Amino acid sequence: MSYAIVGFGKIGQALAHAFARKNINVTVASRRPPEALAPQARAIGPTVVAKSLRDALEADTIILAVPFGEHREVAKALPSWKGKTVIDTMNAFPVPEELDGLPSSAYVAKAFTGAKLVKGFNHLVAAKLAADPIVEGGHRVVFLSGDDEDATAPVAALARQLGFAPVKLGKLNEGGALVHARGRVWGPLIFQDLFRKEQ
Repeated sequence: MSYAIVGFGKIGQALAHAFARKNINVTVASRRPPEALAPQARAIGPTVVAKSLRDALEADTIILAVPFGEHREVAKALPSWKGKTVIDTMNAFPVPEELDGLPSSAYVAKAFTGAKLVKGFNHLVAAKLAADPIVEGGHRVVFLSGDDEDATAPVAALARQLGFAPVKLGKLNEGGALVHARGRVWGPLIFQDLFRKEQ
């Protein structure tokens, strides 16, 4: 399985640190040329390699870490995304009106024709993503949701490989809706739901 992180801002770099910590090869790319990303990629670790967007998209699994409004431009880079898994780490702040009431990941999935899309890694800030996820004997949780179990299971396996504890929340209109941003608040429903389950 090959991996690429598209977007090399705070979240993209934090995820690159997570891969480097476990010596897992990952390609990184952004709108900038690979030469501009290479020094930072090398500083993170030898398993992090900067490439052009075109070359990065040859990976089996694409981790989407761009600002929400840029996902359509990334989607246009391939005529078909069939056979690819896209991990959506984005949060839509504030939630754009054009989502038509859909959870943001269900909306994003429409742009990536043929891809299997999994929502994940979006609820931890960059500093937490970059840090060792094993804390006080436990593992930081990563919430996942997706409409295709054949895609969600490998993403859960990747999360475990990176040291996180994956928790599957169901399909995009179920779990995706729980972690969908509302206004300037992230995931209010998931915490309400988890609180109810603990009562």
